[in-house]
Amino acid sequence: MSPLALISVAASLLTASSPGSAFAPPATVSKVSNLSASASDNGEEISRRSAIFTLAGLSASPLFLPALPVSARLEGVNKPELLPSEKGLNVIQVEKFLTKGQEKRLNDLLTKLEADTGYKVRVLCQAYPRTPGLAIRDYWSLGREGDDDKYIVLVVDEFGGKGNVLNFNVGDGVKFALPNVFWTRLSSKYGTTFFVKENGIDLAITNAIEAIVSCLRSEDQYCVNVPDQGMSMRSLGM
Repeated sequence: MSPLALISVAASLLTASSPGSAFAPPATVSKVSNLSASASDNGEEISRRSAIFTLAGLSASPLFLPALPVSARLEGVNKPELLPSEKGLNVIQVEKFLTKGQEKRLNDLLTKLEADTGYKVRVLCQAYPRTPGLAIRDYWSLGREGDDDKYIVLVVDEFGGKGNVLNFNVGDGVKFALPNVFWTRLSSKYGTTFFVKENGIDLAITNAIEAIVSCLRSEDQYCVNVPDQGMSMRSLGM
């Protein structure tokens, strides 16, 4: 069975009995899903974006998706050995999509954003099944009891060049600032195979992160539409 035929399973990070990987290949159609969504009794196909794009809250069911029939389930991925030895990195590249300079710039940008606003934005570049999977939760301290849920995790994966490369996991503490429609528009603008082919996956990542940072640093701290490219360094907090 090809990777694209497999779909991640939604299992609670804290109480799952049949865990599945939130970092697995998606199916079809781009849209944000709710953690409460599930496959219908007659095996109705789950949308591409509902198979990896979402977050009603890491504390409840973080980085996970709606449960599928047993035949469609995958083994959970948990590979801490793929994590960097250095602690506190905001950008982790299991698959090298960014140059060292780009990686450092984004890491510094996100460190300053968190210090100034409290929002945690993280980037994981992977090539499924080469992903730390669940191990990323502990590395980034996501979903722990008592922690806030002002986090965004961008999982970047080309999935064989057959899907949107930008997949967002968004905590409850962000959904009022950046509602579902924003994430749909952001992934549609920068994550498509056409954009990546014309501009490169590195630009897809940097443009997406800069758009997020610009919105979270805006006066209203709210966006529905994706900001235009060419944002000033000031708007990015630099």
